[in-house]
Amino acid sequence: MTNDEFKRTLWEAADKLRGSVAAATYKYPVLGLVFLKYVSDMFDAQGLRIRKRLADPKAEYYIEDEDSRAELAEQFAADKTFYDADNVFWVPPQAHFSALLAQAAAPDLAQRLDKALGEIEAENPSLKGVLYREFSRLELEPGKLGELMQLLAKLSFDPDRHGSRDVFGEVYEYFLGQFALKEGARAGEFYTPKSVVSLLVEILAPFRGKIYDPACGSGGMFVQSAKFKDAHAAKLKKKGDLAIHGQEMMAATRRLALMNLAVHGLHGDLGATYGDTFHNDQHKTLRADYVLANPPFNISDWGGDRLADDPRWVYGIPPKGNANFAWLQHMLARLSSRGRAGIVLANGSMSSTQSGEGDIRRGMVQDDVVECMVALPGQLFSNTQIPACLWFLSRDKKAGQNGSVDRSGQILFIDARKAASGRISRTQIEFTEDDTRRIAQAYHRWRGTEFSDGEAYEDEAGFCYSATLEEVEKHGFVLTPGRYVGAMVEEDDDEAFAEKMERLTAELAEQMAKGAELDAVIRERLGALGYGV
Repeated sequence: MTNDEFKRTLWEAADKLRGSVAAATYKYPVLGLVFLKYVSDMFDAQGLRIRKRLADPKAEYYIEDEDSRAELAEQFAADKTFYDADNVFWVPPQAHFSALLAQAAAPDLAQRLDKALGEIEAENPSLKGVLYREFSRLELEPGKLGELMQLLAKLSFDPDRHGSRDVFGEVYEYFLGQFALKEGARAGEFYTPKSVVSLLVEILAPFRGKIYDPACGSGGMFVQSAKFKDAHAAKLKKKGDLAIHGQEMMAATRRLALMNLAVHGLHGDLGATYGDTFHNDQHKTLRADYVLANPPFNISDWGGDRLADDPRWVYGIPPKGNANFAWLQHMLARLSSRGRAGIVLANGSMSSTQSGEGDIRRGMVQDDVVECMVALPGQLFSNTQIPACLWFLSRDKKAGQNGSVDRSGQILFIDARKAASGRISRTQIEFTEDDTRRIAQAYHRWRGTEFSDGEAYEDEAGFCYSATLEEVEKHGFVLTPGRYVGAMVEEDDDEAFAEKMERLTAELAEQMAKGAELDAVIRERLGALGYGV
């Protein structure tokens, strides 16, 4: 069974056990149990690691005498200090997944799980208030919780098998995506489609420095950024390093993010608690090298009337009825002197002029902080049909650390509305890896970054265009890519219209004849079974 088949099979089985419980409620206990299995397996692996160190002559804790080593091995493996030293969560014996699995048929399993996860939180201060502890309130049919545990027991970590740890992160991400599809409109609170995150990350290219997401949801941006860093470390033959910072307004979603980071082996500062980024900014002094986010679109109740004098509004006070330009200016305010930002926003942000938004956009363009604009196709999101775009901002467009080509006074426009060739479902599409690579390389060639494939950048009609600020001014500071890239050049197949119509009509007639033959065969077969049509 392949990894994808395993994830799909696991999901289908878990979803079947859901019964009448809403997906919005069910995701928390399921992902909580995935996390419990993960920390239990990591705990066991650490115990083995401790024993191996005692037997390794090169290790700090090597003990030569076998009898003494065997005796001390049990003591060390039961000593929390040796787990804390390697940032491994301590799991009390009675709270271990295997111990609870042995009680899967117990009528009070839900209460035992709540108690066990509370004990894990008590032993690990960084998990305080993070774990799901409401199994006893879950309205699952009797026995279903035990079945769910038995199902998730198939997840396992083998320290001797390379990459086996990754399966927890992959399953966690896959389940998040499936819950998003189930929840539809509500999914935007915690999930950004993977292909959108991938495109944002591939263009922003976070490799070394501080990374920040002020509306981090379940943490997908951080996970994808870490994957990008690891994938390019070998290619660039140097080590990447990212310090994660974020904030999330919803308490339950923040818990999902913290668990998501943990199952991927990542650590981050998501603030002291959940909170509104505008009114309770927990990273006021942060100056990040990379900011990336998918904040809620067009929110009207963001409390802008209470922030009229906020120092973040360098280019103008955002309208009280729409937070789009509050998000853009907040992210600019958190950038370092070389920092860059990538933001998913509604299409209206590229052209709106109401309530001073046009003036703010003009100020940003004139100050040369807008670097690249990408128009996205519809149907990328499961939770909204509002057309979206990507804004890329930069504090330093000169030749240097951010790229070898000086792009001061220029903006790259990419029209990716027809660039997604993948399909998730009848109503949702996605960017394939090739689609993402094509779009991202247009940027990296244009900027001359170390992530470029080395080919020279060229404008491509209908797809990308490098515009001067003077050209943007002529368009009234509207940043819609379609205004700049022009129409795609269609290849002429040199076939005359009359000849083409004759050929296509003949093909259609042939297909209709085959259809009639199939209809006759179906009627004959049904008639033989006594079902005449």
